[in-house]
Amino acid sequence: MTLVTPAPAAAHSAVSTAYARLTEVFPSLRVIELDAAAPLPAEPGWVRTEQLAEGGAALDAFLAWDDAQVVKDYGQRARPDVVASFGLHRYAWPACLLITVPWFLHRRVPRFPAAHVSFQRTLGRMAVRVTDFACLPDDPAATQPGARVVPDEEALRAEVRDAVAEHLQPVLTGFGPRMRRGPRALWGMATDEIVEGLWYVGHLLGEERRAMTELAELLPGTTKPYVGKAAFRELAGPDGRPLPTRDRASCCLFYTLRPEDTCVTCPRTCDADRVTKLTATAAA
Repeated sequence: MTLVTPAPAAAHSAVSTAYARLTEVFPSLRVIELDAAAPLPAEPGWVRTEQLAEGGAALDAFLAWDDAQVVKDYGQRARPDVVASFGLHRYAWPACLLITVPWFLHRRVPRFPAAHVSFQRTLGRMAVRVTDFACLPDDPAATQPGARVVPDEEALRAEVRDAVAEHLQPVLTGFGPRMRRGPRALWGMATDEIVEGLWYVGHLLGEERRAMTELAELLPGTTKPYVGKAAFRELAGPDGRPLPTRDRASCCLFYTLRPEDTCVTCPRTCDADRVTKLTATAAA
């Protein structure tokens, strides 16, 4: 059966240009802004964020997709907590970009309560309702409806942290019991999703170094509820070229499926293996 994408009422906001730029460099994700009167998509394949936060049947169906995908990709079943970890990652990674990309590109920080977002992961779509955003005093958008002016860059970074926490807190509450992890581990995962999502997009934009610098300032390691810091560092490649890496605050549990093939930023991956993986990626 062909899945028909809904055509919600379009809207334009102070962060629309940032979302258009995101899709230009990362076509796998498209953000659809909704008119204030338009309902969130509810057709098959879409799930509202507040449904995931409830932790009921909608979350069961969401994770069933991850369970089936693991079997398809790796020929084995994963533990339920591993499936839930994969599912959280597949939601939280793009959800964080809703907030971090407008901040990175235009110094505008939208707020997204769970009730304002719906997700279609097989098509790579997020439908959102933008109601307000924070910005700096010299931003041309500062006079727009919904703008909240903050005094400086550090205050804007605090807005980013608060906006992500506001959005992810109910999601973590919904996923938490399935993942067998406590609050600290869950917020460690949230920290990693913020960092690795914008780091990757920064690379696509040709601004990887700026992304690394700004993420280090955003998450210095002392900003609760987040756990750990951006934790970037450099390794020396075989030719002496610096290879940027970081140390994750959490583990995605992929090693439970492929113990010999850990992620390059995984705490389980030693520096020698990181150099080998990073060198191969650079060559490719």
